[in-house]
Amino acid sequence: MSNIELQDKRPLSPHLSIYKPIPTMVMSIMHRITGVALYFGTFLFAWWLFAAAAAPAYFEWVNAFFASWFGRLVLFGYTWALMHHLAGGLRHFMWDTGRGFDKHFSTKLAWATLAFSVSTTILLWIIAYAVR
Repeated sequence: MSNIELQDKRPLSPHLSIYKPIPTMVMSIMHRITGVALYFGTFLFAWWLFAAAAAPAYFEWVNAFFASWFGRLVLFGYTWALMHHLAGGLRHFMWDTGRGFDKHFSTKLAWATLAFSVSTTILLWIIAYAVR
């Protein structure tokens, strides 16, 4: 047999394009994405700390940025990423203990992760505005 005939008969490896996205898979991918977002969001926190140590005028400028509509949107997204990553981390921790692998339970847990992250983000922002 020639190489061309062998290549035609080789099985293809499964790829994301043939899988139907399920909630568990989507939430695991979102857990990774929020981890990366938190990594870059930490630079914003470091920028704020640097401004606080640098000079009062620079600190006021950075605070004005975070008080703008765009800054608040970034902070809201950072809060959601933090809450989602927390919930996903707890879900993965539960799996590390050997629990929660049932198909229906893990799907409900994936939806609960999303519900927890959205609701706690909104609740935290409501509390922050009430305390402010």
